[in-house]
Amino acid sequence: MAEAHEAVAFQFTVGAEGVSVNVSYDVFKALVYAGLRSWKLRCRRTMNSLYNSIYPGHPARGIAWCGMIYILDTKGRDPSNGLIDWLNSNIFSRYCAPDNSRTFACLVFGSGTYVVLIQIRQYILKNLFSYHGWMYQEHGKMSGIGPKVWGGLVKLFIGRNPSLYSYQSVLPTLPLPNLDDTLRRYLRTIRPLCDDTEYRRMEVLAEDFRRTIGKKLQRYLWLKWLISTNYVSDWWEKFVYLRGRSPIMVNSNFYGLDAAYIRPTTIQTARGANVVCAAFHYRSELDHQETKPLMVQKIIPLCSSQYERQFNTVRIAGKESDKIIHYSDSHHIAVYHKGRWFKVFMYYQNNLLQPCELQLQLDEIVRDTTPPDYGEEHLAALTAGERTLWAEAREKYFLSGVNRGSLEAIEKAAFVLILDDDEFDIGVKAEDRYDTYANAMLHGKAYNRWFDKSFSFIISKNAVVGLNVEHSWADAPISGQLYEYAISEDIMNFGYDEVGNTRGTPRFTALKPIKLKWSIPEGCNDMIETSLVQATKLYDDVDLHVCVHDAYGKNFMKKCNLSPDAYIQMVLQLAHYRDSGRFHLTYEASMTRLFRDGRTETVRSCSIESSEWVKAMDDPTVSKSERVKLLRHACDYHQQQYRDAMTGKGIDRHLFCLYVLSKYLEIDSPFLQQVLHEPWKLSTSQTPANYDDQRLKYLVKKNPDLAKKYGIVDNRSLASIGGGFGPVAADGYGVSYIIASEDLIFFHISSNKSSSETDSKRFGQRIRQAMQDMRTLLTAD
Repeated sequence: MAEAHEAVAFQFTVGAEGVSVNVSYDVFKALVYAGLRSWKLRCRRTMNSLYNSIYPGHPARGIAWCGMIYILDTKGRDPSNGLIDWLNSNIFSRYCAPDNSRTFACLVFGSGTYVVLIQIRQYILKNLFSYHGWMYQEHGKMSGIGPKVWGGLVKLFIGRNPSLYSYQSVLPTLPLPNLDDTLRRYLRTIRPLCDDTEYRRMEVLAEDFRRTIGKKLQRYLWLKWLISTNYVSDWWEKFVYLRGRSPIMVNSNFYGLDAAYIRPTTIQTARGANVVCAAFHYRSELDHQETKPLMVQKIIPLCSSQYERQFNTVRIAGKESDKIIHYSDSHHIAVYHKGRWFKVFMYYQNNLLQPCELQLQLDEIVRDTTPPDYGEEHLAALTAGERTLWAEAREKYFLSGVNRGSLEAIEKAAFVLILDDDEFDIGVKAEDRYDTYANAMLHGKAYNRWFDKSFSFIISKNAVVGLNVEHSWADAPISGQLYEYAISEDIMNFGYDEVGNTRGTPRFTALKPIKLKWSIPEGCNDMIETSLVQATKLYDDVDLHVCVHDAYGKNFMKKCNLSPDAYIQMVLQLAHYRDSGRFHLTYEASMTRLFRDGRTETVRSCSIESSEWVKAMDDPTVSKSERVKLLRHACDYHQQQYRDAMTGKGIDRHLFCLYVLSKYLEIDSPFLQQVLHEPWKLSTSQTPANYDDQRLKYLVKKNPDLAKKYGIVDNRSLASIGGGFGPVAADGYGVSYIIASEDLIFFHISSNKSSSETDSKRFGQRIRQAMQDMRTLLTAD
């Protein structure tokens, strides 16, 4: 196994015979190629920025426009109404040869007018994207003259072949809701949660807030809205994520699981090599902006800003607040195996390693029997415990010497790969085994995950893959898109040979993996063990259960003319009411990426309409027809709320920003204190699936032998088990669900074992019963 000093390109030795210089030629070449690659990447990013600044125009069209201006001018048809003559006589004739001055005048006039035309087109697009009436139409349809005209204008101005960030400059700003509207909607959402006395108290608090400090805070917030691209996102990242001092393991990080049906190999290093190389291919597409922006109804772009920090990113612990560091490029990954950390180079002579070449390095790591350095095995527990403790340890023991170099190797890596010791026997019918698997992906043993990295791939001993993601830099759909890409590329493009190893023949022997060195003093090791105790106590209390529902799915819901998401939210309301005996504040995450730098908004799923239907379901005096009517009314209202949240008319982010301002201004608000400290007893999120069905169809056509081998037809064949997160409230549930295919839904349910009010498996049974009861109700209908 290569030692750390082998990664040093130059070594100087001073002895009796003088100074000798040793040069590691291979490493020196690697450094040169890395520099060339970084330079090319910077040039490419600069060119892309230029293209995006004039999109939906194009430099070639700009050149053609200038050429047309010049031709018209040479033929005596002045297209500038005298402006070219003025430029020529007053500016260019003074500094240029007579033969060239008019050409320069035409060039400047042509360039200027083209930029103005592009600015007008961008302004029109931004205003068109600010219209959201289409959101309230039936899914996939445009009815009425207004929406149809709007859709036609968007198609006219939108441009063709956009790159990933082409639409960023024309996305609208997240609107600032009216304070009175927000307070009115808030009071409506808490009505089913309060008795009459409590509700009247909240009405008084809200009215007092509106009449006094509310207007002042709203004016300050309007100023922030005026000068920022998004009045929420920076504060959301800073105060919700980075200021938190509790462990990010379980409390913030989330996880993703493998495909449900397919086990392409049982060789750990082969699966790891394929998935890692697939991720680097995806990173290359992001770097070159070849990934197309996600579009709603094929004409409305979603914000792409969150992709920027997906790779080469780390969260750095601070004593009062963490920070996110993003590196422009990285040429290696960090690998953890049996208590040791390794640095693995992903490029050789400026070429990205193929899976078969990377597997050689991973095989060498697995074969290596070098023991961990003192303190190394549990080192990553620092990222799993209290953030302040980690910040203190970092400041005291990791800012110099060998520890600094090794820590930087992990933090500057593109991402982390964990070669785990555990095996997971999973399958759609093996429900109980999912719980162990999900726990391993959520927290592992605390010391065998590096929770600060933007994401980590985890490969079990029998080649089951998982994902652990740090949450502050982006939201789950961004990681889900990468994960789907990696799994489909792994199985449908790279594939495996008959034995289960990666396919292909290595082109060269790449640099060997480098075992990182650590010098952990006793005091540092004590802090590591203290953090491990904190983390172990935390994850021991997690009650995580994956509930599989395969009796029916979204096909049935759509046949009933109900939104699948609204349908499942009503299932969760019914299940939770039966589980707890009362209604609770419910959080559903919605995205606001229709706006520049948008992240999420909260949909309050427990409403007056849903509570009326839930009570009717267990009331024998209510007829089935009335229950169906109430259900449809509740689903319609939920869809209305979801659309409002997506279009900037949510409640919670607005109140959150007002609360932040009140803290800045040192103004005490009983109303905001009450609102911001209400516990979310049921926190839910839908994991989107099947981002790019067209791409998979292309891979099936490209590699028919692999498609036949694994029985893959479309994205349903690669249905994911989904992922989840830890409980948000001490006495509540966290529920993440994914509609994996037409008749398969996974519910990831988390709670705390220490709570006497919750039980994740019991809640899973409640969900199953609610699904069955709703099917019976609607079948009768």
